[in-house]
Amino acid sequence: MLPDYWIERPALSLNAATRAAVEELLAAAPEPLLDVNALLELHEDVEPWKFLCRVAERSGFAFHGTGDPGIASFEPRRPVDLAPFGDQQAVFATSDPIWAMFYAIVDRDRYDLTLNNGCIFLLDSEDRPGVPHYYFSISRDALPERPWRSGYVYLLPPETFVEQEAGEYGGHRARVPQLASPVPVVPFARLRVSPGDFPFLAQIRGHEDERLAEYAQAVMTAGPWPG
Repeated sequence: MLPDYWIERPALSLNAATRAAVEELLAAAPEPLLDVNALLELHEDVEPWKFLCRVAERSGFAFHGTGDPGIASFEPRRPVDLAPFGDQQAVFATSDPIWAMFYAIVDRDRYDLTLNNGCIFLLDSEDRPGVPHYYFSISRDALPERPWRSGYVYLLPPETFVEQEAGEYGGHRARVPQLASPVPVVPFARLRVSPGDFPFLAQIRGHEDERLAEYAQAVMTAGPWPG
């Protein structure tokens, strides 16, 4: 139903430790910035991506990935974005934590590269979302250098965020889980993640920077990945 560069998220099978860690997080009292890693150290065999996906299912948190460990408040900014929703002054986040993890583990501080990536949910006749699908790509010249880092996924309170409206994609009704807040947002918690925590590290593609608009257009129209 989708072009072959879209990757389906694996089934979310959770062990008892992961479920317990999620419940402890959701029961935690608010503090300036909750250290989720300290919580996970109390539980063995918890995979961060599964933990975060379960948190997303059980809460309304927004997620933001970055290499910066010291963000006390996220401030609105206008990014360079070819999509209309991204062309606004806002704090950007997502309701899908795997998408946020990609931004956490790609090192754009030490490597000169561009990103081309996305997350989408196909909707059924009653607008219920299916399993999330993703694609991830960085500059082809940088890919052999493995420009990865440890980074941080921030959990943000959802109250001021607005979600991108659903639309048509490849002949299907679909939703992109991108969020925007017009006002600053103070994070609730932060989780440090490593490249090995990212479930699709081996499936990150490469693109040619000078053809970035061509790749973006192909994806937006559900066309084939440019050769």
